Amino acid sequence: MRLSVLPIVVFLMPLAEIAGFIVVGKMIGVWATLGLVILSVLLGAALLRIQGIGILQRISAESRNGGDPGREMVHGAMIVVAAFFLMLPGFISDIIGLLLFIPAVRDLAWQILRKRIVVVGNSRAFRRGQGPGAGQQGRPNKPGNVVDLDEGDFHREPNRNSPWSDQKRLED
Repeated sequence: MRLSVLPIVVFLMPLAEIAGFIVVGKMIGVWATLGLVILSVLLGAALLRIQGIGILQRISAESRNGGDPGREMVHGAMIVVAAFFLMLPGFISDIIGLLLFIPAVRDLAWQILRKRIVVVGNSRAFRRGQGPGAGQQGRPNKPGNVVDLDEGDFHREPNRNSPWSDQKRLED
């Protein structure tokens, strides 16, 4: 959406929501309209909680497997936006929010946004493939120098004064 259109949409959206309240209020009554508004707020909060936990688990699994969590991150952002739209009073925002909760609509939005989003990570999972991030800090994957030590070559005496020591202190 062009930035020159955004102020017009922001200005016209509340007017459209007010018109929606008037139309629905005439059809079903004031109390039923208020009930629908309260129900949409509760539905938005519940869907955010249910869907949000699932998205966080999928992002974590995708990252652990070395995949690109970009799709799941965008889905998570769209779920937050959808819940926000459901919690706003108004029927037009509720329709937009409910549409964003549908996975097919989110996939369509991901296809549109995919070319404009770059996910950059700093963990090993993001450096597994070929390319500038491969290997250790941009170096190609080569076996490093291995230092093999025997028990006699390296031995650490435990510090018994350390608070993390397994040994009990005699002074205590």
